[in-house]
Amino acid sequence: MPTRTARTAWNGDLQNGSGQVELTSSGVGTYDVSFPKRAADDADGTTSPEELIAAAHSACYSMALSAEIGRAGGTPQSLDVTAAVTLAPDPAGGFRISEIALTVRAEVEGLDADGFKSAAQAAKDGCPVSKALTGTTITLDAAFE
Repeated sequence: MPTRTARTAWNGDLQNGSGQVELTSSGVGTYDVSFPKRAADDADGTTSPEELIAAAHSACYSMALSAEIGRAGGTPQSLDVTAAVTLAPDPAGGFRISEIALTVRAEVEGLDADGFKSAAQAAKDGCPVSKALTGTTITLDAAFE
């Protein structure tokens, strides 16, 4: 299996510095990062580790759910997955990812609501990104559309 890479070039201290994250494996882009914008409600055109984790988790979960629906005998027509990653103060000091909320709305043929819920939970548990993030609370809101 392949290894994927990203690179960050950072200049300055935490509060005044900034960096650029480059998605080197795919070459699809370079994105600005800064701590003040990471900790602000408005990202103002910059990304953050949390947004990148959210992107990775929503993509991984979508793939895992598609596979689980197929294993259960269904056919996914469309999956709309959002991952919301929350950065919060860590009681031990610094910050931590306190929660990831996965939300999926799906059109699926060949499964009833219980079969879909079971597939959705299995995908949450089996997604490689979910496994990498053990120790973080991951919630799931899955429903048919």
